[in-house]
Amino acid sequence: MNFHSAPPKQSPAPALPSYAARDLTAGGDLAQIVLDDQTYTLRITRAGKLILTK
Repeated sequence: MNFHSAPPKQSPAPALPSYAARDLTAGGDLAQIVLDDQTYTLRITRAGKLILTK
């Protein structure tokens, strides 16, 4: 006969912010994202993939 203890209780992971890429690009395919003093370009490709470049 095997006895197993209950797994330790884990607190739920905090919810991460979620943004729709189409909202960020205002329906287009490009958006600029600024982090501190750096500007990045978010691009939605024709294949529906995301590319983030500096």
